[in-house]
Amino acid sequence: MAPPLVLLQDIHLRFGATPLLDGAELSVSASERVCLVGRNGSGKSTLLKVAAGMVAPDSGTRFFQPGTTVRYLPQEPDFSGYPTTLAYVEAGMGPGDQEYRAQYLLDELGLTGREDPSNLSGGEARRAALARVIAPEPDVLLLDEPTNHLDLPAIEWLESELRGLRSAIVLISHDRRFLETLSRATVWLDRGQTRRLEQGFSAFEAWRDEVLEQEETERHKLDRKIVAELDWLRYGVTARRKRNVRRLGLLHSMRSDRRDERRAVGNVKLQVSEAETSGKLVIEAKGISKSYGDRAVVKDFSTRILRGDRIGIIGPNGAGKTTLIKLLTGELAPDGGTVKLGTNLEIASLDQKRAALDPTTTLKDALTGGGSDQVMVGGQPKHVIGYLKDFLFSPDQANAPLSVLSGGERGRLMLARSLALPSNMLVLDEPTNDLDLETLDLLQEMVADYPGTVILVSHDRDFLDRTVSSVIVAEGDGVFREYAGGYSDMVTQRGRGVEALDKGAPAAKAKGGAGERKGLSVAPAAAAPGKDRRKLSFHEQHALKTLPKTMATLKAKVEKIAAELADPALYARDPARFQKTSAALTEAQGALDAAEEEWLRLEILKEELEG
Repeated sequence: MAPPLVLLQDIHLRFGATPLLDGAELSVSASERVCLVGRNGSGKSTLLKVAAGMVAPDSGTRFFQPGTTVRYLPQEPDFSGYPTTLAYVEAGMGPGDQEYRAQYLLDELGLTGREDPSNLSGGEARRAALARVIAPEPDVLLLDEPTNHLDLPAIEWLESELRGLRSAIVLISHDRRFLETLSRATVWLDRGQTRRLEQGFSAFEAWRDEVLEQEETERHKLDRKIVAELDWLRYGVTARRKRNVRRLGLLHSMRSDRRDERRAVGNVKLQVSEAETSGKLVIEAKGISKSYGDRAVVKDFSTRILRGDRIGIIGPNGAGKTTLIKLLTGELAPDGGTVKLGTNLEIASLDQKRAALDPTTTLKDALTGGGSDQVMVGGQPKHVIGYLKDFLFSPDQANAPLSVLSGGERGRLMLARSLALPSNMLVLDEPTNDLDLETLDLLQEMVADYPGTVILVSHDRDFLDRTVSSVIVAEGDGVFREYAGGYSDMVTQRGRGVEALDKGAPAAKAKGGAGERKGLSVAPAAAAPGKDRRKLSFHEQHALKTLPKTMATLKAKVEKIAAELADPALYARDPARFQKTSAALTEAQGALDAAEEEWLRLEILKEELEG
């Protein structure tokens, strides 16, 4: 095996009395692709900063092969002192680097190089920072959450660009699909220590669960041994003083090990507060449009959202996704068309900008509104400390100002606030931002089990595939179109992924092929005929399995109602009952017809795909 370019050994680092890194290690050889994973607050970013030479550990060894070039992408880059984005990117180039790459990468990322860094949006700042670290093509590239603030076209472009680099890469990200695509080895930072798996992220979660299960078994054995030794101490001590002293010392040692053991951090407990059930029809939009000046943001869009639907809205930044949500929820009036909201609608929202958080407010007051120790969850009072623990906050943090929270902690707090509100409809705008993978798992389960309706905006392809039943895609020029299934299903039906907006030129037409654009010209995600063939999605496979049972149930219901209507004396005896039963028969027959048509469509599709 090639010698490592970067080697960290036995790294220890404390913040106050709390050990953050406790013997952590990291080894990166030429062209390796390593993902660094762990819970929020576990020290991933700090370990990456140690590798970059930006943080000095309390103890341990940091070794670099002589002549190795390293570039580090921070979560919050510093643009001070640079007049333009091009000057910022060029400042990261070294002697012998190809200078043209600075302007080339800015063009690819949709920037001109003339932008004032002080006026950049979050997404533009992230693109400029990526150009700065990628342009020199360093030997080692350390990337801390590179997909933050990026839209889907930029994420897919970045995947393609990083795959083509010869650099070794160490990657921190919460984007599962991004990690699975790029990583070839996984380093797990857990309770200050690292474990390494010589496989990509796709194998990590099963391996992690095995490790934690083994730890639990060993902990149980230690507990049983301590109990046995305590029993001996109480009832079995004899006059053999030397042996007894040694055994007593062993008991004290086991007790000390058990007390000092750093157990895995618990899971977030996501529990949504349910309001009264909404009507079956939640939102009906007919031909809605919205323009700002000469620019059409939403053009002639229609949809019908029913109770229980999970709708994903996707598209590049600036395509009008947030405007569409505001139109659908009645927060914004359309210029043309109509929006009808269903009955008993209670909406809880999560804002992607976390705008509702006042940095001077304490965690406790942010949840309770101030002046109380109770937070209402599902209409029932709960002590705020217990509710904070459900979201992995310690009691000591209850009176801390929000300004000291990390990005992940702010994300968990916003979830805590949103889920405490009684609702039958959730509107989640980028809910996955800054959440660790375990919290993402629980958020997915919560969305899946939520009895109401969910509308979410996300750039996380894996999260979309796992949660939504259909996606609404910004096609360009204000056109939005709905596709059944998740993100991967949309790509298959549409023949391509999501393209970037073409700034300074007319938006790409929704009709036609993938369309070439300047900057972020992502290759079509659907393969040409003869390559990766379309398969039935998870939702289609599930429907194909469950529809026969559904049809049998509906058929039995139709026969039962028909038998009741066959009584010739029913109308004369109870006209109201006759009308109600007739309506029930019409509804049941319609549901049966729809189920049969869907099953037939899926069977034909399955035969076409297999044949």
